[in-house]
Amino acid sequence: MELGRSVVWLHTFGERFVEAKHGRPARPPRLPKDGGPRIPAAGAIAQVPAEMPDIVDYDATKHRLLIGHGYVDGVIPQVWSYEVSGKPVLRHWFSYRKANRERPIIGDRRPPSKLGDIQPDHWLTEYTTELINVLNVIGCLVALEPLQADLLGRICSGPTITAEELRTSGAVAMPAKAKRKSKSADSPGQRNLLD
Repeated sequence: MELGRSVVWLHTFGERFVEAKHGRPARPPRLPKDGGPRIPAAGAIAQVPAEMPDIVDYDATKHRLLIGHGYVDGVIPQVWSYEVSGKPVLRHWFSYRKANRERPIIGDRRPPSKLGDIQPDHWLTEYTTELINVLNVIGCLVALEPLQADLLGRICSGPTITAEELRTSGAVAMPAKAKRKSKSADSPGQRNLLD
């Protein structure tokens, strides 16, 4: 239960399931100081239009996230490669903050709105704050993966509930009105979900 609350707390950047005694304060999550992302003075991301970053990359030997001419140290490979539904999170996050934000028109889709042309011409301070927050959240999620894998393994190897047990407990009881509609819609080739 606490593991799930921790994951939701991370996904909401410290806004839900706040409970300080369980290590979930009401603020953006942070990795331990010695293991978290940091931007040294030499890695500062320039905030001038001429240096608006257009490329994000990763140097695995230095554990360094490269943002244009700037960089963030203390980024482990698992954070760089972190994906959700097959989408690389950091690359996706950056795509909405880089200099060239054009999106290709796919198929018969209408052209993007002209409102999309209204964007900052330089890297904003807020982007740096957001980036550090995102890196910390992903780092914390990566740290929880072994606990999540263990929990999933215990659930999958645990006892299962049969369809008959669900029916007799009333967990899948269908309201009478739905039963009537279901019978009228049934065709000979259809089967009950739990049969």
